[in-house]
Amino acid sequence: MANRITLNMITQRSIEEGVAMEKGKTTPEYFEACSIIEMHDDDVKALGLVPNQLVRVTSECGDVVVKAVRGRQSLYPGLAFIPQGVWANQVVPPRTQATGEPQYSGFPVTVEPVNGERRKSALELVQGAVGLWRGDQ
Repeated sequence: MANRITLNMITQRSIEEGVAMEKGKTTPEYFEACSIIEMHDDDVKALGLVPNQLVRVTSECGDVVVKAVRGRQSLYPGLAFIPQGVWANQVVPPRTQATGEPQYSGFPVTVEPVNGERRKSALELVQGAVGLWRGDQ
């Protein structure tokens, strides 16, 4: 059982994210649809995770705490998925390779279990990113 694992991250739209986004990015539905990481069962087992355990995902540009869930789509060992949105944006590298879009897929992340931490809300993450978060509001 490893304390951390390095995976190849992809992020894209998901059906759950799209439906929840229509209700609003501050709704519980959006939070549950997007503050997750889907991983292959082999990677979950390698980390010794239990279902719905919180993990920290860290890339070269940041980190975020999300809930580890069983892959809803076909994922290979070594590949992880976070739906596009506020949580994914915390770890997506800003490189554009001259495309005008950040590198949403194909970048390395480290995933490790966390204890005593919680997933932040979309509002906390967005306001925190620009220095406006002042605690519970």
